[in-house]
Amino acid sequence: MRNGRIIFLNGTSSSGKSSIARELLAILDGDPWFHLAVDGVNAMRANREVAPEALDGILRRTRMGYHRAVAGMAAAGNDLVVDHILSEPWRLADLLDVLSGFDVFLVGVRCPLPELERRERERGDRLPGAAAYQYARVHAHGVYDVEVDSGADTPRACAEQIRAYVEGAVSRGESPTAFARLRAMAADEGEGHGEGEDAGSGDRVVPAGTRAS
Repeated sequence: MRNGRIIFLNGTSSSGKSSIARELLAILDGDPWFHLAVDGVNAMRANREVAPEALDGILRRTRMGYHRAVAGMAAAGNDLVVDHILSEPWRLADLLDVLSGFDVFLVGVRCPLPELERRERERGDRLPGAAAYQYARVHAHGVYDVEVDSGADTPRACAEQIRAYVEGAVSRGESPTAFARLRAMAADEGEGHGEGEDAGSGDRVVPAGTRAS
């Protein structure tokens, strides 16, 4: 049994990752793909107040569990569309370790900040300022297999671009390279699993009915 392939969407809150993921599930060929979203794991957590000194540990455990759930689903042969926010360096470092041996197509979902802020205001289910906080951080690693602009293109158009890249690479027998390049960069720089905190990432306790990123 082969490992499942992973299309990994990275972008800020409100950048349209979930909408693109839904479109991808509708158009990708082969066995049915799964959308495994970080918001889905967030939604499993009890919506209660948390002491500030405990928050970082809870968020880190949530993220680490999510990363390993992705690996487990793919190891069982499931093809996945994953959406995440790589706004803290340790998240990417952990994923490079946990997803070693898997084909991961790393997709940058970019969107201009004014548009992100407009969407954030209209949605009303995100903490104000989350997108702005993440904007300079989420793409800091700078390496992707493919990038899309969700401010200029519709979710379907972005999904079509991603599908064309992924299915083209698969048909040619080519593996994605972004994760391999990032591992090489980390090795050259002597980077390990940093101690970056998650508390400023926009994932805090929010009122019932809202969703943290």
